[in-house]
Order: sequence, then C-alpha cells, then structure tokens
Amino acid sequence: MTPPIRVLLAEDQSMVREALAALLGLEDDIEVVAQVARGDEVLAAVAAHRVDVALLDIEMPGCTGIEAAARVHRAHPGVKLVVLTTFGRPGYLRSAMEAGADAFLVKDAPAAQLAAAVRTVLSGERVIDPTLAAAALAEGANPLTDREREVLRAAADGATNAELSSALHLSQGTVRNYLSTAIQKLAVRNRAEAVRTAREKGWL
Repeated sequence: MTPPIRVLLAEDQSMVREALAALLGLEDDIEVVAQVARGDEVLAAVAAHRVDVALLDIEMPGCTGIEAAARVHRAHPGVKLVVLTTFGRPGYLRSAMEAGADAFLVKDAPAAQLAAAVRTVLSGERVIDPTLAAAALAEGANPLTDREREVLRAAADGATNAELSSALHLSQGTVRNYLSTAIQKLAVRNRAEAVRTAREKGWL
C-alpha cells in the first residue's frame, strides 16, 4: 500500500487552517502531519515531520509564505510547495514561482481542487490558477529593484527619510533617490501612493 502524502499546513487563521486540515483529512491518500501559524516556523516543521508537500498562506506573521517557500526550496528542494492566497494579485504569482513554488491557488478554490493540486505537484507538474496566470502575463514583470522594494516596505508606516536612513543604513540622499525612482516607475504622485500601488499589484 502506498503511504499517504505527508502535508504541512501553514496558515495564521486557526479556523481556516483547521477547516483545510479537516477537508484534506477526508482524502484517503493525504495526511496532514503538521500545522503552523507563522511563516518562520515552516522550515523547522518541514524538517521535523518529513513533509512531502507544504501548503503556505502568503500573509503570515514571522515571514510571508513566499519567503518561507524560498527557505524550504533552498534547504529541502524535494519538498513540493503550494502557495495559497486570499488576494488575487498577479505580482504574488511571479514572486511565488521565483521562490520555487510548484502551485499557486486562491483559497476559495474547491477542496477537491486543492487535494488534486497536492497530488499533481507530487507527480512533478505545476498547478497555477488560470485567472491569476493570465493577469500576471498582462501585468508584466515587477519594475522595482530589490532595494526599491526594501525602501518602500520600510516607508509603509510613514517613517521619515531620516528614520529610513538609520533603519536601512543608507544615506538620506540615497533613500530619496530610491523613493523618487519607485514613484516614477509606478507613475504615482507620492510615496504613500507608491506603497499602495505596489501592494495592490503584489510587488512588495
């Protein structure tokens, strides 16, 4: 008899996590062997429970599901990674694929579709929500550099240039240049609009 597929669930909302675990538990060939509520707990759980497939929510404390996927992909390249999102932002799809994800699905997909995706990625294929795939192609690549994203993320809570300079170990002039370039690339008027636009597109 073939052993069940060993699945890790990473989701910070306990009701959602428990519902997903219950639904997957109805499948004869799938076993949820671990559940975590934080992104920074994923890597240790994968190692401890000999996970075959990790289901990762994007928005989690500790680190995002995309960051967790990248860590697992580096340390355990044989583990398959399924990223789940509430937000259909095309930039998230591209980031997830770059992090090593094997599947990218929205959370409101039917349970049968999620179980099928677990089986499909284990067979070596990718599963991508077709609507998000089309949107990502239409949107194009993220125009922001890693540094521009870093500065925008740090500026999201309204920090001054002096505070950003201190936090990021950059000169205030360099901070201004990164912010100005990001604002130009996103065709917006100020840093607040730049942060909002980049988030809406899944580019932060």
